[in-house]
Amino acid sequence: MKEKLIFIYNADSGLRNMIIDGAHKIFSPSTYACNLCDITYGSFMENSIWRKFRESTSLKMEFLHKDEFKNRYASKFCYKFDYPIVLITAQGNLDVLINREELNQLVNAEDLIAMIQKRISID
Repeated sequence: MKEKLIFIYNADSGLRNMIIDGAHKIFSPSTYACNLCDITYGSFMENSIWRKFRESTSLKMEFLHKDEFKNRYASKFCYKFDYPIVLITAQGNLDVLINREELNQLVNAEDLIAMIQKRISID
């Protein structure tokens, strides 16, 4: 079974939440609670460096908001994580690839890509 990365944003899904989050990123970026969102999306559009990596890699990736993750995975496995987080599937289990503290230390998409590449082998 091929590994899959699961990126979980520290935000809930839905248009209303997206608008609120976008405004929060613009008007009070220092208090925004999801560095993963900032790195991969900025205020409203996907970061071009991140998009190029995502589209060119052979890695399987899934992107979820925390409410979507809880609905899809937590009820089955009773996982409890601090968000944002990047998980990796390994032999049917979910393991932490990059935790919240590590994500909060990253500055840009290049840092995130480098950390992913350092921690897993990409074919």
